[in-house]
Amino acid sequence: MAVEVIMPKLGVDMQEGEILSWKKQEGDTVQEGDILLEIMSDKTNMEIEAEDSGVLLKIIHSDGDVVPVTQAIAYIGEPGEVVQEAGQSPANPAQALKEAGLEVPEKPVQQVAAVREEALADDEYDIVVVGGGPAGYYAAIRGAQLGSKVAIVEKSEFGGTCLNKGCIPTKTYLKNAEILDGLKIAAGRGINLASTNYTIDMDKTVDFKNQVVKTLTGGVRGLLKANQVTIFNGLGQVNPDKSVVIGGDTIRGRKIILATGSKVSRLNIPGINSPLVLTSDDILDLREIPKTLTVMGGGVVGVELGLVYASYGTEVTVIEMADRILPAMDKEVSLELQKILAKKGMVFKTSVGVSEIVEANNQLTLKLSDGSEVVSEKALLSIGRVPQLNGLENLNLEMDGNRIKVNAYQETSVPGIYAPGDVNGTKMLAHAAYRMGEIAAENAVWGNVRKAHLDFTPAAVYTHPEVAMCGITEEQARKDYGNILIGKSSFAGNGRAIASNEAHGFVKVIADTKYHEILGVHIVGPAAAEMINEAATIMENELTVDELLRSIHGHPTFSEVMYEAFADVLDEAIHNPPKRKK
Repeated sequence: MAVEVIMPKLGVDMQEGEILSWKKQEGDTVQEGDILLEIMSDKTNMEIEAEDSGVLLKIIHSDGDVVPVTQAIAYIGEPGEVVQEAGQSPANPAQALKEAGLEVPEKPVQQVAAVREEALADDEYDIVVVGGGPAGYYAAIRGAQLGSKVAIVEKSEFGGTCLNKGCIPTKTYLKNAEILDGLKIAAGRGINLASTNYTIDMDKTVDFKNQVVKTLTGGVRGLLKANQVTIFNGLGQVNPDKSVVIGGDTIRGRKIILATGSKVSRLNIPGINSPLVLTSDDILDLREIPKTLTVMGGGVVGVELGLVYASYGTEVTVIEMADRILPAMDKEVSLELQKILAKKGMVFKTSVGVSEIVEANNQLTLKLSDGSEVVSEKALLSIGRVPQLNGLENLNLEMDGNRIKVNAYQETSVPGIYAPGDVNGTKMLAHAAYRMGEIAAENAVWGNVRKAHLDFTPAAVYTHPEVAMCGITEEQARKDYGNILIGKSSFAGNGRAIASNEAHGFVKVIADTKYHEILGVHIVGPAAAEMINEAATIMENELTVDELLRSIHGHPTFSEVMYEAFADVLDEAIHNPPKRKK
């Protein structure tokens, strides 16, 4: 199917571009990433790469033409394919947009019920969604919004891992840690408490967490019902004919969306099955505070839960095989967080693994790969998650290791079966699953018209201080681009951070040298998880550093530090000392 090559919008002010020269000609074979043409905007000349592979079928605008941004200038497709002539659109408006390489608009061109060729049987649905987590319930509701008859199958509670066993419960506990941090600094701020003694009632803590979860899971179920999504409770067994068996019920879907999520990953080492070794699921229901806790894995969940128990007075040791905690984050940022958390009493052992666990006298001895040992009352296994494939055994899906392989449309190797979210292992984040679920539903309704663009998905760690990132790290940028520009600004001089006793950490911006394109934004400091959303919007809309600096950030705010980091890329940060001349 032919796809458009469009005149790109290189900045918010660009309205048109001039084609200087085509580097490929009609009939030439094109690979994704090949240089197609060179254009000139009001700012600079730029080479444009092909976003798809195929044959350059037709050039609409030649050298020297001035073309408005986002207008088609050529088509790439399969050899011998005929490009649809203007005015000869297919009968289905959504299909017309699809064949033109355009995204279908948010509002449906035509409701699915109006174009359904055959009536549905009572036990048949336009879409059956298997799994009620972030990808699943988003897909179900989006499909219903577009006029589809939708059923959703969930074996336990709606909301998935994030809501029931991950993001939300963990953040509820981290708020407790934040409150305790506030108590520690109260006297220095002139708040004299009658007593600084306190105790932690874990029964109330767990009950409050459960109430938060119950409120949100009930909200998801209510949204599904309000959108007339039929709910089935139980494990769904999916068959190749697109039937789904739930206990004694069998339903059929013209399209199937697999959103079965993920489960805790486990280590295969002696002693791992001791009842004193907890998973991230188990520890959230723990109603006693251990004196000592060893966390196996220095990733997001391990570091967050480790901090929670450290704030309760537990001696926490984190063991990480990489050379630092949060190894997926920018190195400078993860080392800064590690230093700050060490001052809070957490102990970190990096570049080492656990080879054996021995339980004796109601405690654990963890034997490490370097010959040392750690003794603790409890251990937390937190080495990540893997796709949940229960109920999908009958499907002969193409796999990428233990992950279901999908294309950019979230479709599996079996036409009409989609697999958004953790089950495809692309980006195992709830907010990425939301977007993938939406896109899977739209493609299930309209045909494959919308791709999942996940490059600028933000990620955050809700420690104190928080850590967040969007884009690529400095290490990856140097590998991919060679010379890069880096801007940094510290919270140490920020008025609001100082006033809030949170003047630690920094913002780091990575940009390319030629166009000042923003490659990555990394934050360790207060409100990092909130500020990173601004960075994601900036990067998704391809704003350059120069364009961002035309904006005004409110004062006093934490986000001023991000503005200053952008300014520092160009050596224009007002509140940074002058850089030494090299």
